[in-house]
Amino acid sequence: MTAESMSWRDYYELCKPNVVLLMLLTSVIGMFMAVPGMVPLDVLILGNLGIALCAGSAAAVNHLVDQRIDIQMARTHNRPIAQGRVKTKNAAVFAAILGGLGMAILLLWINALTAWLTLASLLGYAVVYTLFLKRATPQNIVIGGIAGAAPPLLGWTAVTGEINGHALLLVLIIFVWTPPHFWALAIHRRDEYAKVDIPMLPVTHGISYTKFHTLLYTILLFVVTLLPFATGMSGVLYLLGAVCLGAGFIYWAIVLMRGNNPKAPMATFAYSIIYLMALFIVMLLDHYLIPAAYVYGGGV
Repeated sequence: MTAESMSWRDYYELCKPNVVLLMLLTSVIGMFMAVPGMVPLDVLILGNLGIALCAGSAAAVNHLVDQRIDIQMARTHNRPIAQGRVKTKNAAVFAAILGGLGMAILLLWINALTAWLTLASLLGYAVVYTLFLKRATPQNIVIGGIAGAAPPLLGWTAVTGEINGHALLLVLIIFVWTPPHFWALAIHRRDEYAKVDIPMLPVTHGISYTKFHTLLYTILLFVVTLLPFATGMSGVLYLLGAVCLGAGFIYWAIVLMRGNNPKAPMATFAYSIIYLMALFIVMLLDHYLIPAAYVYGGGV
């Protein structure tokens, strides 16, 4: 591998591409859920490009702030800044350029509301969560989860230029999904978080307590995901998908809580990612396959 290709890959890794791609999926679907027809191509491309660049900037800041603890954790020890493959100054400049470009695109070609909401999400993750909440409270992922839940709202406002109750409902789904998603991983990595003094819930309150609260949040998530159908935003196809996918998530949360399967934490974590992707895709399919079920432009 050449030095140039390694450098490109390292900067790409700074953006946490897998996380950003999942965010973009929800942003794109937020755009399509906002309209009965098709999203204008320029908004679809430029809106998601701006959101992606800002998300990549926030991810790079996360790498910068966490470089000391990243080197001590098996999951993160090979990150570019932690290993010195990307210098701190270069990463800071890279993050600033990404964020600046993303904001410029949103301000110039989308709308100011989306730009400022995206900036608030960027600061919420990169500053409020990474710099403060992550090290301050075991409820870090709960409180900080609102920043990561914003993409469908950003997609919605990019198309409509306004905040709608249905868009906030999409945010609520991701907000409630975040704790059981992340706590499953935190259980698996409990010893590593304890080693670097990060007060994740399994570290401060124990694994059994975290497993129980993972189940509670999963049940709450099941209820919340029924709201798009209850409010007329989505139809029967979505309802069927939400119930089946939610039942699967509850199943894994129960397996996790029982503690008989050592692979349950990572299996639950993996399922949670598939769950969110599938839920939003089913929502999109329902939106276009059963259009008569919707009342467009209404709030929750």
